[in-house]
Amino acid sequence: MSFFSHLECSVPCGAPSLDPHGPHHLCSCGAPLLARYDLERARSWRRETLTGREPNMWRYREMLPLFDGEAPVTLGEGFTPLFHARALGGTIGLDRLYIKDESLNPTNSFKARGQSAAITRAKYLGAKTVALPTAGNAGNAAAAYAAAAGLACEVFIPKDAKRPFIDECRLYGANVTLVDGLITDAGRLAAEKGGPLGWYDVSTLKEPYRIEGKKTMAYELAEQMGWEWPDWIVYPTGGGTGMVGMWKAFDEIEQLGWVTAGRRPRMVSVQAENCAPIVRAFDEGTPKAQPWDNASTIADGLRVPRAVGDFLILRAIRESGGTAVAVSDRAMVDGMLAIGRHAGVSAAPEGGAALIAIQRLAAAGSILSHHRVVLFNTGGALKYLDVLQG
Repeated sequence: MSFFSHLECSVPCGAPSLDPHGPHHLCSCGAPLLARYDLERARSWRRETLTGREPNMWRYREMLPLFDGEAPVTLGEGFTPLFHARALGGTIGLDRLYIKDESLNPTNSFKARGQSAAITRAKYLGAKTVALPTAGNAGNAAAAYAAAAGLACEVFIPKDAKRPFIDECRLYGANVTLVDGLITDAGRLAAEKGGPLGWYDVSTLKEPYRIEGKKTMAYELAEQMGWEWPDWIVYPTGGGTGMVGMWKAFDEIEQLGWVTAGRRPRMVSVQAENCAPIVRAFDEGTPKAQPWDNASTIADGLRVPRAVGDFLILRAIRESGGTAVAVSDRAMVDGMLAIGRHAGVSAAPEGGAALIAIQRLAAAGSILSHHRVVLFNTGGALKYLDVLQG
């Protein structure tokens, strides 16, 4: 049974709700759309029904954008391990540090979740070609899921992106366009070329379904932690879909009655020092983030000078009592090495940045030794091995 009911503006702006049986991207006001569910009916759904379901994100299909009779486009994404990193936590005086290891998803990153949901909907909405700008991992995931769905895929990626990202898109049969500039430039080119051709845009938060795949990280976290929230979630933030999705999911889960409403996790957004629009906006107290000029970082997933959902990210941080931290490239590499050495986990620079943020917050006395802290390792190190040299 699906409880998926309608789409609504994330602002909201007063626009009427939309029927998800038709293709929709942004609201008429230009803001992202959010998928909504009939939570009154959904309260009859019990968490005990999850027992015995396949260990992937579609175990929560009742609260995902999938209508009755539809089958998801899946490669087994989700239900990634959450484990107690005792030795790593011990190096910084934390008794309960956990790692949620998203590198074990198909295509080696958390992007698999969002693309599974987005391309499932694109398929049932009749799309023939999907398109997106990417810094790397999102393009890899889109190409893989498009291949699984039998759809063509057009990927627009900065030409200075790491070669493994470009090659992996081609491995799955995507057509790759190399772009001078950043992901924002790639986005403009993708829209200019794809709009007239009717390509289905699966860009971050420019369609309403990638966020639904990402929100399953919160459902899993609740289930894996015995239906209790951790004290902190530390999350590398580029486009921020995962943070926005989890904050949305907290509300859904509490309304379902699966977790007793109480203090939600403090959300920490981690960015690169040379591309930190969310950190700057948080520090300045503004509701939206200004674009970051001359963005540069070794962490391709963090090189996003402007996030479409910036106001949603900032809302989640502030409402949770969280914070935002910027980390240097050199420190990210140190974090990668520490995670590998003390936890045996292959962490991308984004995951390394999250560890450095935790170290700083612990040293400042914000994170206490007994707090339950979840570090999201959003991708693996294999596409980044060049940064470990020298």
